[in-house]
Amino acid sequence: MKAAVLVFPGSNREGDVAQAIELVTGRRPQMVWHGDGDFEKTDLIVLPGGFSYGDYLRCGAMAAQSPVMREVKERANKGALVLGICNGFQVLTEMGLLPGALMRNASLKFVCRDVLLKVENASSAFTRGYKAGQIVRIPVAHGDGNYFADGETLKRLEGESRIAFRYVDAKGKPIDGANPNGSLGNIAGILNDKGNVLGMMPHPERLSDPMLGGTDGRAVFEALAKAAA
Repeated sequence: MKAAVLVFPGSNREGDVAQAIELVTGRRPQMVWHGDGDFEKTDLIVLPGGFSYGDYLRCGAMAAQSPVMREVKERANKGALVLGICNGFQVLTEMGLLPGALMRNASLKFVCRDVLLKVENASSAFTRGYKAGQIVRIPVAHGDGNYFADGETLKRLEGESRIAFRYVDAKGKPIDGANPNGSLGNIAGILNDKGNVLGMMPHPERLSDPMLGGTDGRAVFEALAKAAA
């Protein structure tokens, strides 16, 4: 699998994502600076976590206007696989590749801890390494992860099985206490209508190696490698 990891001023998880991809594929992804208007053709494009442009204006709003994003949008519209993690998810909503918006956490506090997720859709290129209904542990680290969308959008996401992950308790229940940020419907990750773009607030790259304390996030990268084979 050929992969590219975008780097913005303020990104801080690009190294972790690159390492997770290399662990699975044995191949280092190309690191693409946000100011580049073009880059080598790849099977996967990853927008990593961090604080692009210092989260000025709105999280992801300035990064969405970076020169490289015109190329990303064009490739995504042609079917390329695009994964946005945390700040990357915020960028994808700001540029219109995913619906809805990520708002300030309901607690108004930055949240950094492990959460439990239920795999709601196990048939996408990103989630085929899991089983439908499987509960996994993956860390979050964000201050603006509160997913919001209007009622019609939420109905469409539910009806089209485009909710990839949901925050749950140990019994798989999407209760308020399992929701770290106040996201509507306990939504932790969503897909676009074609299924080739995924945005998720939790960080699968941070649990992709036993040395990191677990491997629950590794399946995302393994599934992508198989999809691109």
